[in-house]
Amino acid sequence: MEKFDVIVIGGGASGMMASIFAARNGNSTLIIDHNEKLGKKLFITGKGRCNLTNNSSVETHLNNIVTNSKFMYSALNAFSPQDTIEFFESNGLKTKTERGNRVFPASDKSSDVIKTLKRCMDNYGVNIALNTDIVKVKKQNDEFNILCNNSIEYTCNSLIIASGGLSYSGTGASKFGYDLARQFGHKIIEPRPALCPIKLKDDISSLNGLSLKNVNLTISVNGKKFSEFGEMMFTYESLTGPIALSLSSKINNFDLSSSTASIDLKPALSVAQLEQKLMREFKEFNKKEIKTYLQSLLPMRFVPYFMQKICLQNKKVADVTKEERTKIVSCLKKFDFNIKSLDNIEVGIVTSGGVDVLEVNSKTCESKLVKNLYFAGELLDVDALTGGFNLQIAWSTGYLAGSSVKG
Repeated sequence: MEKFDVIVIGGGASGMMASIFAARNGNSTLIIDHNEKLGKKLFITGKGRCNLTNNSSVETHLNNIVTNSKFMYSALNAFSPQDTIEFFESNGLKTKTERGNRVFPASDKSSDVIKTLKRCMDNYGVNIALNTDIVKVKKQNDEFNILCNNSIEYTCNSLIIASGGLSYSGTGASKFGYDLARQFGHKIIEPRPALCPIKLKDDISSLNGLSLKNVNLTISVNGKKFSEFGEMMFTYESLTGPIALSLSSKINNFDLSSSTASIDLKPALSVAQLEQKLMREFKEFNKKEIKTYLQSLLPMRFVPYFMQKICLQNKKVADVTKEERTKIVSCLKKFDFNIKSLDNIEVGIVTSGGVDVLEVNSKTCESKLVKNLYFAGELLDVDALTGGFNLQIAWSTGYLAGSSVKG
């Protein structure tokens, strides 16, 4: 039996950060992960570039947290986005800030982020147990006893659970952390997909891979409307891309069976302005075919789908009726799709739901139910929009848990 002051379950972003600060405070620390290497999900984050954080204010981060933003107030103020940048820079990782204040390693390699964290862990003497499955965890006489599949048993005074959510099962995601939290009496808010594609009832296979920029996407569900402006993309059966992913996190608590997605393809123009534009250009280009004219307004690949959807026959612009022109304008401003559901939780970038934060001390990340038990990262019922905000949640809660443990 090996004894440590602190054991961290989970070798992802929050777990590695927690282990570093636990060890930096003089605690003998062990991190346990069932994968063969640390940071498997971190490695694929940001398409392998790793969007570390968002170089903006704490208030901006709080405004971009969809679920339980108030819980994150203390953590973000204890370890801010600027603290994250300083942490990595001071430990040898050069960073850069790109569009939307997104922070990346200057090398564009997520592996460099993991190497920096691993170097810090080594510097503070963090012990690492990889390829290790936990069979049983129990608390006895103020100590946590952890039995592993290799018949090794560990004990510790403080336990940090940072085993992540259910997204990306290929990186080792599982419900282990939820089961363990339940074992200790914690309520689990039902895990839901977040930042995931929105599946449609409509056949959009012909649009697969098509991107739309500078559009407004609105989801109408249960009498409520949620909108985002920016870029989106079609897959064979779904809407994806930044604005669709963001909206998925805002609607994952609703029954989507009768909901719709509407695209404003010309958000810079009002209906009246668009009507005047078409009237003017119809006179100027009256000898063109309507299909050719529409290519000046829409991506070429979208035009046949647009015409088929609104039952518009190809003809000369001069032959388009007033009713047809009105319909074109109407559909340019509000092109509707019927939503089927959100995609599977495994393909979501993050998991919404998890350990109920009402049962966790927001100033320490310690359980309110079990002394010296802590939670960090995606396991908590906190999630945010894209742009580095979710990783900042991991860094901040990992820091808070690691700094707060009593060895």
